[in-house]
Amino acid sequence: MTTAVLLGLFLAALIAGLPLAVGFGVASVAVLALAGFDQLAVPTNIYAGIAKYPLLAIPMFILAGTIFERSGVAERLVRFVTAMVGEWTGSLAVVAILVSMLLGGISGSGPADAAAVATVMLPSMVKRGYDRGFSAGLIAASGSTAIVIPPSVAFILYSVMVPAATVPALFAAGLFPGLLAAACLLVPAILISRRHGYGAHYKAERPPLLKSLIDAVWGLLAPVIILGGLRLGIFTPTEAAVVAVGYGIFVGMVIYRTLTFKALFRLFVEAGELSAVVLMIIGIASVFAWAGNTLGVFDGAAKALVDMHANEWVMLLSINVLLLVAGMFLDAISIFLILLPLLIPIATAMGWDLVWFGVMMTINLAIGQFTPPMAISLMITSRIAGIGMQETVRTVLWLMLAMLSGLALMIAFPQIALWLPGRLGYL
Repeated sequence: MTTAVLLGLFLAALIAGLPLAVGFGVASVAVLALAGFDQLAVPTNIYAGIAKYPLLAIPMFILAGTIFERSGVAERLVRFVTAMVGEWTGSLAVVAILVSMLLGGISGSGPADAAAVATVMLPSMVKRGYDRGFSAGLIAASGSTAIVIPPSVAFILYSVMVPAATVPALFAAGLFPGLLAAACLLVPAILISRRHGYGAHYKAERPPLLKSLIDAVWGLLAPVIILGGLRLGIFTPTEAAVVAVGYGIFVGMVIYRTLTFKALFRLFVEAGELSAVVLMIIGIASVFAWAGNTLGVFDGAAKALVDMHANEWVMLLSINVLLLVAGMFLDAISIFLILLPLLIPIATAMGWDLVWFGVMMTINLAIGQFTPPMAISLMITSRIAGIGMQETVRTVLWLMLAMLSGLALMIAFPQIALWLPGRLGYL
């Protein structure tokens, strides 16, 4: 009865089109009242859900990504990577993937990464004859790797919900799978570009490598400072986010002089609004998770699923299909909040490493960010390209298959994710 009320009301709220936080709240309050709990459990758990030190990193990384996007770092990185790659058939497709990967080491957010790269690169790609649908799909897919490559907002939230997986371990575990995902995207990007001759007949002067490197060095140093400081123990992940904000402000206002105090104020407002939405969802979802755990809803459902799929590979396949489908409709943070209370008991029962499991989940959700119908990164890049999302589908299918092949390799060979954190002593 309790399980039916909790899950039934939540699903009904989503189907009715209510905001995610409202759905969590309605289901939680109703089931707590039904079970006879004091309703003070609601505000208490909302506060407990967001009063966690690691969560301070989320608004800071959101702000850092916004600052680096508007300060001209993306434009300089594009010029530097173009100077390295050169001008040839499909070269800008390669540049888009590499720049997205570099920006992912700063922002930790797939949509922010996709927006920054699309704003800078789409005009150049269209000018060189690249199809708008191909360009928008490719940038959305490559931008999604930002939630796998450290630092990652998704990994920070996962660590808060799964304390056995620390942020440094997750950051280290995401590096090689993130690079593998980007490498997998290069294959269809180059093949499709050569088949259609994208950029083949465009002649442009190659940017000077040394000058481009000097211009881009401040952006290139950002992930080195963030990840290097974490590894050396100079600061914690939360402090690293604050360092990233301070560094971004310094670069934008002092070095590049592209940010004014007025522009910086607007960035603080934008980041504050987005952070408030994210933390509100996290806080109310904490009540939902507490109600489900206290009443045994999630443990019971996990036990039923384990009994149904005793075979490890069948269970893995079922979970990956679930995550892929969920990722097509919801953002990564929402999926973590909804599914982690159910999936972690299953992972524990199966004996899977929780750091590896977190990376696997995050790659699935990265694929969902550019897979229709509700792909948030694809929505952003399609809007910037001035096209409908349907024009990207043909390209997106190949890119999705490419990233799925990288995911399959990571699942088959867990050491792709676990070797580095083990080597660094995080496991």
